Parts: sequence; structure tokens; C-alpha cells
Amino acid sequence: MKQTDQTLLEQMRITEFDISNRKLLLALTQNDCDLLKKCKNCIEATIDSLVAVFYELQTSIPEISLLIGDADTLARLQSAQRRYVLDLFSGLYDLEYVNNRLRIGLVHKRIGVEPKLYLSAINTLKGLLIKAVSESIEDESVRVNTLAALDKLITFDVTLVFETYIRSLVSEIESSKEKSERYATTLEEKVKERTVQLEELSRNDPLTGLLNVRGLNDTLTRVLRAAQRRSEPVCLVYIDINDFKIVNDTQGHQAGDEILRVVGASIKKVSRAEDSCFRYGGDEFCLILPNCTESKAKEIYINRLRAEINKKMEKVTISVGVAQAGTDEYPEAEVFIHEGDQKMYLDKKVHKAKKNV
Repeated sequence: MKQTDQTLLEQMRITEFDISNRKLLLALTQNDCDLLKKCKNCIEATIDSLVAVFYELQTSIPEISLLIGDADTLARLQSAQRRYVLDLFSGLYDLEYVNNRLRIGLVHKRIGVEPKLYLSAINTLKGLLIKAVSESIEDESVRVNTLAALDKLITFDVTLVFETYIRSLVSEIESSKEKSERYATTLEEKVKERTVQLEELSRNDPLTGLLNVRGLNDTLTRVLRAAQRRSEPVCLVYIDINDFKIVNDTQGHQAGDEILRVVGASIKKVSRAEDSCFRYGGDEFCLILPNCTESKAKEIYINRLRAEINKKMEKVTISVGVAQAGTDEYPEAEVFIHEGDQKMYLDKKVHKAKKNV
């Protein structure tokens, strides 16, 4: 249930039983209530002058004067104070009375009245009421007992007001804690997201979107060892873009970069989910194909890849070398890469020979 759907009494779990217990703790008896009620007529007779003196004393304190601010607010406060004082001498201190006292504490907290200012005001009011009650009761015994009853009731009120102060502060702390936890969670998620982005940036080539050469040896070693345990073939495909330097020199690096992007996109399109595709450096690419034979690799990376590139750039050609490991022998990663490189150069010689014909 939302807080706004509950009364202050419900929020603070104050019941008639709780009120009776509070009165018992302060020794506030029915006789005390009756004594206070007997003073109501004399207090009503002097209420206007009592409230006027009270606010004259209060507004002489700069902090309180600033909080009140203007004549209209002062008039509203004086009217509320009259009701407050008369309620003290009503003789009926039930749930409604308690709820009104709780609201006083809540309002004081909301408008920024510090506890020290509230206590100062209560002490001033108490002094004025003691004087008024003392002057209206001639019998010393009755006067002493009535003043004692008034002291108990004001203490009863103060405890209620301070409970709302404390509850409001606790609510603020809990709200700040929730905000801090939400912020920490959001920050943690952003850190995780940024960490993933940084990891991807550290692993990926920004131009082609393929993996960069940094993780090639480790990935290849891991794939070779796994294939050896399962007695499966592994292929390494080494690719080089033909005449790439000429494009850079004659058409500029932007044209060269566009070719690299097209080749990278084409590699990603024809490769399988389990393949690891790297930009080896410059215009060279190195692809690791787990559980793949040389004939299958040539089908994918010579026929399909070339066709995919030519859809976008007809004049761009590639030289491809395919090396297979397993199931009899599994070389070290560096040796395997070198083998693919050598086979790529054989293919490049064929390209140059055709070009010179």
C-alpha cells in the first residue's frame, strides 16, 4: 500500500491501546484530564492576548521570523495556535487529538523548523500557560496538580511531534539509500556495459569489425588442442587483397579502407558461427575454421567469398591460402599460420601470372 493511502496514525501504527500506554508511562490520568478541562473557560477568555504575546516573542527570534515570512502566514499561524492551545484544555486526548499532534510535527519538519526552534517555542508557550493557569486557580493544591497535569500533557505532545520528526528523517534516509542503490545499480550496469564495449574494442578491428590480430595465436592454439582431443580437422585460411597498395597509392586511403570494409563484411557473411575471423594486418586476413576440411574451406572461402566480394566491388580480387591440420598432425599455431601464408603466396603468383598475360 502506498504511503499516501494511509493516515499518519496508520503509518506510525498508533492505536487507542498505544495511546493508553503512552499516558500510563507519563502518569497522565483521567483526573489530570479533568483538571485541565476545568481551566478551559479561563484560557478561552485570555486566548487572544496569550497568542499575541507568544508570537511577539517568537518573531523577535530572527530564525523564526524568517520562517514565518509575512503577515498572512502569521495570521494563519495565530489561528492554528489558538486551536492548539484550546485543545490542550479539551480534556479529551484521543486518536483525533493524537493525529492532530502528529500533523503538527510533520508540518514543522516540512517547512524546515528545526527541533531546537520547536522546543524553544514549546518552552515559551509552556511558560505563558503556566502563568495563565496559576492566575486563574486560587486553591494551591488544585493549582499544583493542574500545572503537573499540563506538564505531562505537553510532554505527551512533544513525544508525538518528535516521533514524526524522527520518522520523517528515517524516511528521507531510506529514500536517499534507495536512490543511492538505484544509482549504484545503474552505474554498475553502465560499467559492465562499458567494460564489454572496451573488451570488444580491444578484441575487434574497428574498420572491418573482425577480430584483431592480438588474440589470433591464443585462439588458434585453443582450437588446435580441442581438435586434437576430438580427432577433428582444423583449417586455417590466409587471405590477401590483390593490388591493394596500388589502390592506396592511386586512389587514396579512403578507397583502400572501403575495400577493407567490404572484404570484412563479406567474410562475416560467408563464415559460420563457430569460425574465428581476424584481420591479420594491413590487407591480410586469417580465418580459423574448426571441424572443417580443406576442400570445404576452399568451397566457402574461395568460391563463395570471391562471389560475395564481386557483388559489391567487381574489380577487387583476393589471393587465398588454405592449410589443414589433423587428423594425423596438429602443428603449433605459428607454424600453421606460416603454412597458410605460404599457400596464399602460391595463389598470388597465379594471380600475377594471369595479370601479366
